Amino acid sequence: MARSADLQIEHLLRRAGFGARPDELENYRAMSLVQAVDTLVNYTLVPDTVDGHIGKPGYVGITSNGPFSPQSNIADARQRWLFRMVHSDRPLQEKMTLFWHNHFATGYNKIAGALGAPEATRYMAAKASEDPGHVRGQIEMLRDNALANFRDILLNIATDTAMLVWLDGRDNKKAKPQENFAREIMELFTMGVGHYTEPDVYAGARVFSGWNLQGAGAVNATARHQEFYYNPDQHETTAKTFSFPIYGDGSRTIPARAASQGMQDGIDLINALAGSRNTARYLAAKLYRFFVSELGDPDPAFVNHIATVYLQSRYDMKTVMREVLLSTQFLDSRAYFARYSWPVEFVVRALKDVGWTGFSLNSAVAAMGNMGQILFEPPDVAGWDAGQTWFSTGAMLARMNFAATLAANQRFNLAKSVKGYAQTPEALLSHLLGALATPTLDNAVVAELANYVRATGAWTGSDAQLQAKSAGLVHLIAGSPEYQFV
Repeated sequence: MARSADLQIEHLLRRAGFGARPDELENYRAMSLVQAVDTLVNYTLVPDTVDGHIGKPGYVGITSNGPFSPQSNIADARQRWLFRMVHSDRPLQEKMTLFWHNHFATGYNKIAGALGAPEATRYMAAKASEDPGHVRGQIEMLRDNALANFRDILLNIATDTAMLVWLDGRDNKKAKPQENFAREIMELFTMGVGHYTEPDVYAGARVFSGWNLQGAGAVNATARHQEFYYNPDQHETTAKTFSFPIYGDGSRTIPARAASQGMQDGIDLINALAGSRNTARYLAAKLYRFFVSELGDPDPAFVNHIATVYLQSRYDMKTVMREVLLSTQFLDSRAYFARYSWPVEFVVRALKDVGWTGFSLNSAVAAMGNMGQILFEPPDVAGWDAGQTWFSTGAMLARMNFAATLAANQRFNLAKSVKGYAQTPEALLSHLLGALATPTLDNAVVAELANYVRATGAWTGSDAQLQAKSAGLVHLIAGSPEYQFV
């Protein structure tokens, strides 16, 4: 029974986080399942001190070309986010930030092309407390709102500087309404395909006309920045009618308003989209695929239940996620290892499982690019395809190479950590298979791994043997097809 509970906690931490460091695992194993879930969703009760450990001994390293500047250098911003994923004591906050980053997919390169690289990094990743103009980058906004009210997240994303550049909202003027954001807020961010019409897109473009950008802060000062501005002179004021209800009385028309009051048009549409049953079901299905399983269609009972919880809680994502993580579908053992790991999940989990002493996250960033994922750079507004599409021949080779590099880097630490578990080749293998959890391996695979350990002759458990064989086994296990599931 105890092992069954451990497996459940390990499953929870792979999905609600990125696996578990040894200290995390010890901490959560001391809790009941409900206590563990409550700790994860109530993460604001846990101090957010992770950034203060960057560059300190005992933590995974970073490499920067000059002073570490995640507010202005995108390579540094990527390393900071990976550092948080490895070392944060609020794992669900980082996991939900990744979920929202894919949901509201915004690409750094387009922002950089429009505003320059340092400014693009600023609007994607700056912390308001670090920025001279108190700019809060998109990822920081999503992190701050990781389990907030979905309606509030929508309003924040609609007024986010990076999003206004990414989907051309800054060019949405009454003479020529820009349709990109209106389309995506309905198709990808809320209701999904099939629940809106092309006339809805045009009406939505008019709703958000005047939701633009302006310069703020002292000219020629580091505080100078671009920020959201509702420009009444560019708002199209006539009534806008949709194919779905906007108001509680069933009315589908946003009334004509004076330009000075026109921002309410967008707020009314956001309220309607957040409260739509179609949005509730769309999000529930997406949460199922990300947190429960992607090996089949979302369970209709799960979708119905989570959609109901979403609506009854008035779109509170903390309530929703607690229900997701305690659902029978999530806790079913058939959901264990029923998701293909994203490159970032694979990398961070491997660091937590294998170790990080002397390893730089700059190496992980480069490796992830070869695996098909660059943080802050989803391929398009629909986000990453995920699932089996992660596993091209080249991408799988990149995962195997990362496993080899990490194992070799950690060989001395691995040898020390396995000393008490290496009386025989079988004991060493059993220990490492437990440390790097996978779906049940085929007996033939286990036999091949055992043969690998025995291959160099008599087993003595010497330091040289432990360094070579523990690193070799870690490479083979972490690079195996089975380890790619979470």
